[in-house]
Amino acid sequence: MGFLAPFKSLNVGESMKTLRILVADDHDLMRRGIKALLQSRSGWEVCGEAHTGREAVAKAEELKPDIVILDISMPDLNGVDAAKRIRKGSPDTEVLILSVHYSDQLIRDILEAGVRGYIVKSDSDRDLIIAVETLANHKPFFTPRATEVMLTNFNEGKTRTEPPETMRDRLTSREREIVQLLAEGKSSKEVASSLNISVKTAETHRANIMRKLQLHTVSELVRYAVRNQIIEP
Repeated sequence: MGFLAPFKSLNVGESMKTLRILVADDHDLMRRGIKALLQSRSGWEVCGEAHTGREAVAKAEELKPDIVILDISMPDLNGVDAAKRIRKGSPDTEVLILSVHYSDQLIRDILEAGVRGYIVKSDSDRDLIIAVETLANHKPFFTPRATEVMLTNFNEGKTRTEPPETMRDRLTSREREIVQLLAEGKSSKEVASSLNISVKTAETHRANIMRKLQLHTVSELVRYAVRNQIIEP
């Protein structure tokens, strides 16, 4: 990480500006650890916390933080779809995705969502700090593995990552939400309540999803969601 440029020094007019950060992770221990690390830095403030993807979107819209640190595997709404909504609702807010592992498809999804920061949870505390500092300057920060994937795509002439079309790509954002909720064990009634739609609409979405994915049982849907990192195993 030594090749990275250091966080730029702030001029007098900027020196009083606090960097406001929202931390979203459904694991209390992880969230508290990240919060403690961030608050040890002068001029950094954790302005809010979220336990689910949907809560992260709502709090980002309400608080307009400078940076959102977002776990990729969140209940109700996964990190990629939450990041898309956060970036759409607050374009000036940078998003740093945390993941437990590397995945080429995940990196592509993150880039498509407009996310410019990605680190793995096994990376060091220093990497997290550098990532936040870099994003604070509105510059991208990716782990070496993510950079390798992006360079590979660029060298192959894919300046905008273009993964081959899969069944997953044919699902709409709303359908991915419903896949996640169903895979988490929610009934059609609970899905309808969560998304503020009618039970009939939820059941129609469910039938369309099963047809699109050529699945027949909920257990097959759960396996699909795990394979595509919509939920954690």
